[in-house]
Amino acid sequence: MKQILSRVRRAVEDYGMIEEGDRIAVGVSGGKDSLLALAALDGLRRFYPKKFELMAITLDLGGEDMDFSPIKAFCKERNIPYIIEQTDIRKIVFDYRQEKNPCALCANLRRGALNNAAKAHSCNKVVLGHHYDDVIETFYLSLFFEGQLGCFSPVTYLTRSEITVIRPLIYVEEKMIRKKAKEENYPVVENTCPADKNTKRSYVKEVLRTLDKENRGLKDRAFTALVSSGLDGWKPIGKTKK
Repeated sequence: MKQILSRVRRAVEDYGMIEEGDRIAVGVSGGKDSLLALAALDGLRRFYPKKFELMAITLDLGGEDMDFSPIKAFCKERNIPYIIEQTDIRKIVFDYRQEKNPCALCANLRRGALNNAAKAHSCNKVVLGHHYDDVIETFYLSLFFEGQLGCFSPVTYLTRSEITVIRPLIYVEEKMIRKKAKEENYPVVENTCPADKNTKRSYVKEVLRTLDKENRGLKDRAFTALVSSGLDGWKPIGKTKK
């Protein structure tokens, strides 16, 4: 965790993610990424000079037999307030709309529900568990399927909800998260979405895995290029050594 915390702190400081007095909600889906984000911020708040509050929010997408009690226990052990927000997102996407490509709509609905829940609990910031590999995959998704250079931003202020979205895991590689989650036996709740592992992102992940084996350092170079470009808010406001 020491290495992970070092990378999280660097991301937080490079992009000014946390300020004194922030009340931060971590969106906890039950996957390893969001659980690690929660654990890392819990660790960070114990020594970070800028004091902040932390809570966890899980969206129950509806129509699923998912047990979130292990996550509740995970939060209780760390004295982190935890709520489950009930939604009908699964029904809207798959039953009412019957989307052939459901991921974009589902993501938008989840973001809106999470931000609204955070706002209702007086939080001014929301944490998403996007990590280093997600950054690179999103960059190539935009290039391959939209014909443009783009990626989500490390920090995004949403004027409508007055919520700031931060992504403190952007320097943490997925393999580090996977290893830590296994070592600590994180209570991962399996994704029951019908579209899981059958998406464009899954395709790009496999392509990049192959390309990186054939061209060692390809993913690192892509990440460095994105940061150097300053595209979509990627220009650090602090000093970074990646």
